[in-house]
Amino acid sequence: MKRILFFLAASVLMLSCKNNEKKEVSEETVPNKTTQKTQNDSEWTYLFNGKDAEGWRGYNDKEGSGLPQGWVIEDGTLKSLGKGGDIGGDIIYAKEKYGNFDLSLEWKLSPQGNSGVFYHVVEDDKYEAPYFTGPEYQIIDSENFPEKLEDWQKIGADYGMYVPDYKNLDLPDVTNWNTSRIRVTDDKVTYWLNGQKTVEFDPQSEEWQKRKEEGKWKDYPDYGNAKTGYIGLQDHGSEIWFRNIKIKKL
Repeated sequence: MKRILFFLAASVLMLSCKNNEKKEVSEETVPNKTTQKTQNDSEWTYLFNGKDAEGWRGYNDKEGSGLPQGWVIEDGTLKSLGKGGDIGGDIIYAKEKYGNFDLSLEWKLSPQGNSGVFYHVVEDDKYEAPYFTGPEYQIIDSENFPEKLEDWQKIGADYGMYVPDYKNLDLPDVTNWNTSRIRVTDDKVTYWLNGQKTVEFDPQSEEWQKRKEEGKWKDYPDYGNAKTGYIGLQDHGSEIWFRNIKIKKL
C-alpha cells in the first residue's frame, strides 16, 4: 500500500511540474500588446518600437531629434498630450519616405477628441503643417464632437475630400483601442476602420482633381501632388494614443 501511495504522490508531483513548466513557457512567449507580431510579420516594418521615439520628430524640425514637447512615450504607446493646434504639434516618421504602401495602426482618443494620420507629407519651410501637402485619414469623436461636423470631417473620411461609408460599420467607441488602415497605390487609395472599408478613390482621376479645386483644398496648390513622402501623426489639441504602427511597401 505504501508503495502505491508513493507512486501516486510522485505522479501528481511530476504532473504538477509539467503544468507549471508549460505555464511559464506560455507566459514568456505571449507578446506585449504594443508590439504584437502578425503571422506574416516579416513583410512589415514597425515604425514605433513601443520603447522610444526612434525615427520620430516634429514636422519641419529638421535639426531636432526625438519628440517635440507635447508628445511622450507612455506605457508602450506614442501619446499626444493635446497641446497642438491647427498649426504646430504634428510629428512625422523621418527615417524614410513612402510611396505605395499598406499602413496599419491602433489608436484611442480622448472624449470629443480630434486627430489624424497623414501620408505623402512634404517638408519645406513654405508649408506650415503636414496637411498643406499630405492627405489625411480623419480620426475624430464624430458622435460627441462639440461642433457640427461636415460629412467629410467625420471619422474614417479622407479629410476634406471623400465622405466615409458607414453602411457596414458601427461607429466605434473612440476611447477604446481601434484599428485604422491606409492602402495606397498609383491608381487606388483605400481606408479601413476596424476592418470595414470607409473610403476608396482614384488619386489620379479627374473627379479627385475637381474635388481638390472646388473644395477644402482649393487654396492649397500642392495638396496631394506628391507621390512619396513622410507618414505623419496629428496633434490637434486632443490626447491620443498610438501603438502597433506598421507599414508594408507595395
